[in-house]
Amino acid sequence: MDENRRPDDIRRGAEPHERVSHDTTQTFGHDSDLSFISFGSELSEVEREAIAALPSRSAMLLVRSGPTAGARYLLDTDVTTVGRHPEADIFFDDVTVSRRHAELNRSGTVFELVDQRSLNGTYVNGERVDRAVLTDGAELRIGKFRLNFFASPADREHAG
Repeated sequence: MDENRRPDDIRRGAEPHERVSHDTTQTFGHDSDLSFISFGSELSEVEREAIAALPSRSAMLLVRSGPTAGARYLLDTDVTTVGRHPEADIFFDDVTVSRRHAELNRSGTVFELVDQRSLNGTYVNGERVDRAVLTDGAELRIGKFRLNFFASPADREHAG
């Protein structure tokens, strides 16, 4: 093997029997681990202020449990990638997360979560989904990470 190539590289243009691809995503837990756990309104004052300050056409993901609990991610582009790949927009460095796990797609003020054929699946409010439109406060699970989705209050006011 070429010494400059990592073992997990997929060789483009190679014969099918020569292609090398090793996905190191590990499955985790059993179905009992997949239960929906609502986090309710356990938001800190700083988190509430950050949500209140969101501009129109944006949203925020708050990591509620997992190795990066407490992290906040601003969603303000049309496509946000989530995965274990270092170039993902939201990088989760954990073996329960696929390299290209999911995408968050924005259309106007609506955000949709789309699973990218991840090994452990993507969950919204405790249900495994291929794709789902996100509602304010929705719980997402990506690998062992649990997150809550919060839409811009400006967009919620116009929708209501």
